[in-house]
Amino acid sequence: MDRMALLNEILSQNPADPFARYGLAMEYSNASDVERALDEFKKLLATNPDYTAGYFMAAQTLTRSGRSDEAKKMLVDGISSAKRTGNAHAESEMEEMLAELG
Repeated sequence: MDRMALLNEILSQNPADPFARYGLAMEYSNASDVERALDEFKKLLATNPDYTAGYFMAAQTLTRSGRSDEAKKMLVDGISSAKRTGNAHAESEMEEMLAELG
């Protein structure tokens, strides 16, 4: 069973599993299936708004597909999440990426 199938199986049993949802989003992103990746990131962040890595990776996925305005919004939301959770490293990385996007 490949990773996507395994993660989908886990999610069929527990749709709220944030680790499986993030993993599936990353698998789709790595496969350049942008819309599916973004859909999974959206589901992840709707149920886990402080899953800070989700914002950063969604922003990277958006940037790679030329959607920099959406990426900027995602980064702003991610920076807020990082501040809420005290994740200074993630906050710094996202602020740097946001600055690069202008």
